[in-house]
Amino acid sequence: MRCLLLCLSLLAAAPLHAADITFWDAPQRGGNSMNMSPPDRNYFDALRATGATWVRLVPDKWKAQGGRDFLIGNADDYQGLVAADLATLRRVLDDADAAGLKVVLTPLSLPLLRWKQHNGDKVDQRLWQSFDNHAPALRFWHDLAVALKGHPALAAYNLINEPVPEYGAGLAEHASSEAMQQWYAGVQDGPRDLRRFYSELIARIREVDAEMPLMLDAGWYAAADGFNYWPAPLDDAKLLYSVHMYEPYAATSAPNQKRAKPWRYPGSVPFGGHSERWDAARVRTYLQQPMDWAKTHGVEANRMVVGEFGCMRRWPDCSRYLQDVLQVLEQDKVHWAFYAFREDGWDGMDYELGDKALPWSYWQAQEQGKSPVPPRSMQAPLFAPILQRLKAGNR
Repeated sequence: MRCLLLCLSLLAAAPLHAADITFWDAPQRGGNSMNMSPPDRNYFDALRATGATWVRLVPDKWKAQGGRDFLIGNADDYQGLVAADLATLRRVLDDADAAGLKVVLTPLSLPLLRWKQHNGDKVDQRLWQSFDNHAPALRFWHDLAVALKGHPALAAYNLINEPVPEYGAGLAEHASSEAMQQWYAGVQDGPRDLRRFYSELIARIREVDAEMPLMLDAGWYAAADGFNYWPAPLDDAKLLYSVHMYEPYAATSAPNQKRAKPWRYPGSVPFGGHSERWDAARVRTYLQQPMDWAKTHGVEANRMVVGEFGCMRRWPDCSRYLQDVLQVLEQDKVHWAFYAFREDGWDGMDYELGDKALPWSYWQAQEQGKSPVPPRSMQAPLFAPILQRLKAGNR
């Protein structure tokens, strides 16, 4: 009886619907939220109506109430979580939960690692320069884990968005696996060792939360080849390994739209310092790299994530590209989140707007200080490849 009472008391003390790695046992499909304003219940209801089961929530663009950087206060000098910002975040999490969506919380900035777009378009390398510079980020994640422990919306923490400890440190982007491994041998156990830093973060979070799944982006901006130099996964049973997919970036990204002759898909596109043909087969071989790494090291497909993918909606080949990427993700049975759902500060990858420019009346209303609603439609053909798979996955 004493044992039974103890068990019942422990169950009563456990947070209701606390984060559980079993959410990730079956493929989960979702979208990214990277809005300027905190999304509300209507936003999450609309995303849930697509069939999405999770949202990768980025709060960094929201108006900070206690300094330059949301939640952090000042990434140059972290002194603790900003209470008013934390209250805003909690309200947003409550709305997501009410809509039936799970949340992967994804800060873009950490102490001494300010997001490039909030840092004068310069890559902030301070965190990677010394072990002392790791300490404020470790403290931040520990504080956040304490503050949010048990919130029913949370399905994971994405600890660093698109980390680049390799930047300016002697390793070319999309280098060969051999070059990556040679580079890693030179930085291993130093402050630029991404695996070591993740291990430090995991340890600090596990001091206060043993259950929360933790999502780890690969290096070089979460590149699909970014795990190629990792000699092994990390020692924690509740980890997810994530990559992002915009390759070939020269074709899918905004600068291509300004070229006199934009790069096409399928076609030859600059990549990794040379030109090569990108088509459905090349997309598959590129995305196969993290899957091969996982298989080699005994990581199941249901612990692999493509946390972002997309292309400029006005690029004439965007629909075909999305279809080719999604075909691989669905066949591999990995989790995914498209970029992005109804972004309010940029329309470049808002597929519900189709492939045409926004009407002049929209921009005119903005100039007049109004808040016009873009002419979105879930039935837009460009959104169809994503929507079909969201709906199918939710049956």
